[in-house]
Amino acid sequence: MDLWERVTSIAAQQHGVIELDDLHRLGVERRRRESWVRRDRLERLAPRVWRVAGVPDSWEQRLQAGLLYLGDRALVSHEAAAQLHGFDRTPADRVEFLVPNDGRTWALPFAVVHTTSRSARIDRVRVEGFPVTSATRTVLDLAMQRPGRARLEAAIDSAVRHRSSAPEVLQRRLAQLRGPGRWGCRLVDQLTLDAGGESMLERRFLELMRTHGLPRPTTQRWFHVEKRPIGRADFVYAEHRMVIEVSGRKGHASDGERAKDAQRRNELQDIGWRVYEYTWDDVTRRPAYVVRTMRERLGSGAA
Repeated sequence: MDLWERVTSIAAQQHGVIELDDLHRLGVERRRRESWVRRDRLERLAPRVWRVAGVPDSWEQRLQAGLLYLGDRALVSHEAAAQLHGFDRTPADRVEFLVPNDGRTWALPFAVVHTTSRSARIDRVRVEGFPVTSATRTVLDLAMQRPGRARLEAAIDSAVRHRSSAPEVLQRRLAQLRGPGRWGCRLVDQLTLDAGGESMLERRFLELMRTHGLPRPTTQRWFHVEKRPIGRADFVYAEHRMVIEVSGRKGHASDGERAKDAQRRNELQDIGWRVYEYTWDDVTRRPAYVVRTMRERLGSGAA
């Protein structure tokens, strides 16, 4: 394998880009590197980072180039991390990084570089091969950017749905990071009160229960019959043997999904659980009906 083939072999493992230290390790001298640039074999993408000419531009390539430039302590962060974690309502293909604040100034034409003086190993995970801020840290970093209530709700609920964070984990890490100048702490405090569900509709149901003084249910509980899983319920009031399901605007559209829902409902009833369902319109347009019927179903002690 000749020298150029070795260069392209490494670049192929890094979304088509290669960093100066890699070139040095391969024995590529400055004169040869500059010759490849003049001959359009390499294209400079960032300081110390080049792309093999002809490799298509991609979001992943820009993430890789930024990480190679910023060094081992850099993490994909903020909206870029939210995209890797699969958060709802995330704008596509943002390129953002988080690095320790050591006084240096970083300049990447295609990215935003944030600095921090407060980070820990717990904030670092790998997603799709990239070092990324954890889902918990991503939510808290997004809060500092004042993204709006709906955006932050979606981030929290997505992290809960993917089991990459939990309300109590968010609160614990927030307590450690809270301090002067850290905007968004109070909003995260508010939004975690009604977290625990997996969708905006489930959040609205929990908010109804809380604001009207009704008991908070257990969320996302799995049920089994003789060790066989029969399904997961949105909300459970175990002391009342009651399951509450909420269905979105579209619900389960296919025949197969409707059949699974019906089977789960029947099996829950067979083992002695009462099952009730509220729709999107019930929760968002007829909240008084939801509150009244929940009081009745939970009994006078819930009033």
